Amino acid sequence: MWTRRPGRLRSLAFGVEELRRRRREREAALRKARREQQLVSKRLLREDAPEEAGGQSAAVLLGEAEVQQFLRLAQRGTDEKEREKALVSLRRGLQHPDTQQTFIRLEGSMRTLVGLLTSNRALLQLEAARCLHELSHSEQSAVAEACLPATSYLLTYLSGHSSDFIELCLYTLGNLIVESEAVRKQLLPQGIVPAFAACIQSPHVAVLEALGYALSQLLQAKEAPEKIIPSILDSSLPQQMLRLMQPGPKLNLGVAMEFAWCLHYIICSQVNNAVLLTHGALPTLALLLLDLAGAVQRMDDVGLELLACPVLRCLSNLLTEVPAEAMGQQMELRDERLVAALFIFLQFFLQKQPALLPEGLWLLNNLTANSPTFCTSLLSLDLIEPLLQLLPLSNVVCMLARVWSCYSCYSCISQRLPDPSCSSQGCRP
Repeated sequence: MWTRRPGRLRSLAFGVEELRRRRREREAALRKARREQQLVSKRLLREDAPEEAGGQSAAVLLGEAEVQQFLRLAQRGTDEKEREKALVSLRRGLQHPDTQQTFIRLEGSMRTLVGLLTSNRALLQLEAARCLHELSHSEQSAVAEACLPATSYLLTYLSGHSSDFIELCLYTLGNLIVESEAVRKQLLPQGIVPAFAACIQSPHVAVLEALGYALSQLLQAKEAPEKIIPSILDSSLPQQMLRLMQPGPKLNLGVAMEFAWCLHYIICSQVNNAVLLTHGALPTLALLLLDLAGAVQRMDDVGLELLACPVLRCLSNLLTEVPAEAMGQQMELRDERLVAALFIFLQFFLQKQPALLPEGLWLLNNLTANSPTFCTSLLSLDLIEPLLQLLPLSNVVCMLARVWSCYSCYSCISQRLPDPSCSSQGCRP
């Protein structure tokens, strides 16, 4: 995955797209665990992908003397090939947690690695960046802090020409951002938001997906609502994110999923969602939901639920920001289409991902909370019976289904006014 050499890719048990799909599934599980248990999720890129290809780790435990030797050879080797080979050996050693601790304890080790990262030798730069990437994936916060001197250079290299190198820098920054407040404090005044805004113009899908990951990590920082999201909303990033989520033949599932989660974190902050509404977030998300519903009908399980989940959440939470009288202009859609698409997903979730049923029902609740028109559509499409079929599934699903059932009562519909005692909109974190 580093250099996308065709020969190396053919030797793997799975192709690149399959590896990406599996990684997205693991990331979805990590995001869920992080929400529930405050876990830190990180990503790791490796050329050999040993966990996928052979099931055995290539990590090697290195002692202090060996780490010093590899650093010395990488810095003063007789030729570039020997120096590169020393960095490769060091990188494999840095896959072991104990070697990581040994490395950061050695005086001058990070200074040497940063020197190689900033050298004028492209291969040495790449291998040094890979070593930093291994360190960024560490579970020890002290390791992330030790990488602080390298972060400014990683940020600078985002304006480079190699898409593979930019992708690697983005994933490394994303891993460090989520771990260390010191890293965030250093990168914000150095222009990480403008750098990300420039990266989102890239034509390379891998770069865009890596950018979405790094941005989502930044948006989940505890200080994001006060110090990060306002500057993001003032940049071109919201418009460009919505552009990349426009349905059509150019839509990429992985890229759209990453930026849908970014959008979700921004919306939940409630800093200034009016900016997103001004940029057309609601119609974009609604059209994307319609497109995904059509894809669900055409194809078997292709991982569409990984994108559907954040899209449903974004729509649900944005609807709480829209006055009832303005909803029609914001959606720019016939309500029957949106409701039908929502029930297609409810049926899909029922068969494939029952845990995601509350996401669809939450959107249904927020759609109908202040809109008798949507309530009427539900009745005209004869969707009460499918909703009632969800009642036995779980307490959460039953509660949400019952909440909506209040809106289908004759008094609400006949008067074409929502009954305040039935339900209210809510923001889902």
